[in-house]
Amino acid sequence: MSETHVSYKIEGSVMPVVELSLQRGQQVYAQTGAMRYMTAGIRMETNMRGGVFGALKRSLVGEGSFLNSFIAEHDDARVAFGHTYPGVIIPLDVREQPMLCQRRAFLCATENVDFDIAMQKRLGAGLFGGEGFVLQRFEGDGTAFIEVDGECIERELAPGETIKVETSTVGAFQESVDMNIERVRGFKNVFAGGEGLFLTTLTGPGKIWLQTMPVGSMAAELSKYLTSKKSK
Repeated sequence: MSETHVSYKIEGSVMPVVELSLQRGQQVYAQTGAMRYMTAGIRMETNMRGGVFGALKRSLVGEGSFLNSFIAEHDDARVAFGHTYPGVIIPLDVREQPMLCQRRAFLCATENVDFDIAMQKRLGAGLFGGEGFVLQRFEGDGTAFIEVDGECIERELAPGETIKVETSTVGAFQESVDMNIERVRGFKNVFAGGEGLFLTTLTGPGKIWLQTMPVGSMAAELSKYLTSKKSK
């Protein structure tokens, strides 16, 4: 059976898992440490997918050098992968077109999905776009599952339609979407508005996935209370 027909279900709310049901010979791969449980019919193999060069590229987008492959040894074998931070798991069908995602977004993927990197085309987007010059890129014949922090807002942008978002809010977008940055205008807006100096602009056509609570923002909010507690 083709890897493109792997069945799955996503369970949980704040810290969800995705459970994939595999038929004999099917396999998926995942970031190390992501597996939460698997049935006796699953065999795990740790490998450096893509060799040293593949490992180097993954390190540029916040992932480890090694990946784990999970192979079904009989029908209806199951394996589940869990979210790293509070948030949601999003299935991305990459058969229509490649997807670009934030750093460290990857959770797992079916075997025929290629995990690569993409360089920001514009200097400004790379410097101030929130995710740096390198993004995760997925293409192929299957499904990739990514982690989005907080809640996920999905939008379909029409050709030429633009949405402006806080720089770390971008979770994923189709490759047809153009990503750029725009400077916040107005002295008071910059220094008193609380939205920073730049906004990320996404221009259609294509789908986008936004995250409501980037883990960096959550850590910054929690650090205020941790610092206050230590000072007492």
